[in-house]
Amino acid sequence: MKKVVVIGAGPAGLTAAYELSKQKKEYDVVVYEESGTFGGISRTVNYKGNRMDMGGHRFFSKVDDVNKWWEEMMPTQGALSFDDRELSRKGNIVKNGPDPNKEDRVMLKRNRLSRIFFKQKFFDYPISLKFETIKNMGFLTTIVVGFSYLKGTIFKRKEKSLEDFYINRFGRKLYEMFFEKYTENLWGRHPSEISPEWGAQRVKGLSIMAILKDIFQKKVGKKNRHVETSLIEEFSYPKLGPGQIWEITAQEIIKNGGTIITNTKVENVCTKDDKAIGVNIIENNEKKFVECDYVISSMPLKDLVVGMNDVPKSVRKIAEGLPYRDYVTVGILVKKLKLKNKTNIPTLNDIIPDNWVYVHDRNVTMGRFQVYNNWSPYMVKDPYNTVWLGLEYFCDEGDDFWNMPNKEIAKLGAKEIIRMGLVESKKDLLDTHVERVKKAYPAYFDTYAHIDEVKDYLAKFPNILCVGRNGQHRYNNMDHSMCTSFEAVKNIKNNVTDHTNVWSVNTEAEYHEQ
Repeated sequence: MKKVVVIGAGPAGLTAAYELSKQKKEYDVVVYEESGTFGGISRTVNYKGNRMDMGGHRFFSKVDDVNKWWEEMMPTQGALSFDDRELSRKGNIVKNGPDPNKEDRVMLKRNRLSRIFFKQKFFDYPISLKFETIKNMGFLTTIVVGFSYLKGTIFKRKEKSLEDFYINRFGRKLYEMFFEKYTENLWGRHPSEISPEWGAQRVKGLSIMAILKDIFQKKVGKKNRHVETSLIEEFSYPKLGPGQIWEITAQEIIKNGGTIITNTKVENVCTKDDKAIGVNIIENNEKKFVECDYVISSMPLKDLVVGMNDVPKSVRKIAEGLPYRDYVTVGILVKKLKLKNKTNIPTLNDIIPDNWVYVHDRNVTMGRFQVYNNWSPYMVKDPYNTVWLGLEYFCDEGDDFWNMPNKEIAKLGAKEIIRMGLVESKKDLLDTHVERVKKAYPAYFDTYAHIDEVKDYLAKFPNILCVGRNGQHRYNNMDHSMCTSFEAVKNIKNNVTDHTNVWSVNTEAEYHEQ
């Protein structure tokens, strides 16, 4: 029997562990998770019955294997959720599926709406060219946007940075309005300092022309039209948030005979003669060495490499310099929203129907906010009388914002939602909760340009497989993180030592933005 150590109980780690645990006579699988929770940044936090989705995770994929996997773990609803039923909204249900009002292990089908909040007005995300957009921007600004886009189309810039990438697809004016400040807020760097690779990965195929094409195809009723994920109108979502599916996966791994050990840190992977021979762990403040035949690592790539023995100085230096961006989420429970629902989408208490909103208001530091009621009505303890918001602030672990006391962060969040006009006054605020998320976003600057040298070094070790967003230092979505694990498991089962296929996931022509 082969012993496989899986580092990390996020989507990638648990997917790999589950797939191997199904063959329990061949593989002894043990998962080590540093925290006490499952799902990584896809976890769900339960605060007094109100649940927080760390980052916002819609379940949508063009990969059939992923969709089948999700359906196996959490079947699609067979009856309307209570908000759809009360509002007479049409719901996408399947025959003989579980009833979300009676069972918890159920995947909901939800409408998708994400918009941009700019100058106290809502704009479509991605930006559209319909009448409402023109009205909100103003006629003169729209003319400038149009000529700016034409100029960007004719005089293409050499794409040396993310700034070049956006201007080529949207023109300078739209870039300055809707991309520049938000991107700088997200990454802590100006887009001119960030590799265009991030844009190529996150918004492949998305441009003004792609948006116009999709609008035209909708108008003429074209079936099987190509849809960028940023344009999808429906997605799946676990009844109790994304962490629920990973909690269920962990239970299934244990049922299959696998082992999951939480609150245990893998300090480093030990190698000898170009093979991993085991890992050093810290469990209950005690250091232990665990032998293994394979290591599947979803821990941050920089931590994996820096912790290995006999790593060449040049490779170690690159790994040490790989950057990440962290964030803080402030959950704020409010009585009601001041913002009016001006859409034709009915909601409980007529709140705005958005899942999340990108904040482009230069007078606040907030990056996005979520309306958890709209992800799933079961995420909110009292969805009839309260609105549960999640305010997201991008920062770096250890900086002034990260180290700010929770009370001060919550006060800032409260001030900003009042300043933005989301709520009327402090009287509408009921409760707050602060969560910090480390290494949420692998960043594409600093030593990232030399990451291939790190990958080439790791290729020497046939029994070390790197999976997931942090494991590969790639801004993967959940489905692609899972696909890296599918490929890793195939390699282990078939004794494949070249892991190019694992690293090649999410480099195809089409990509699905989260």
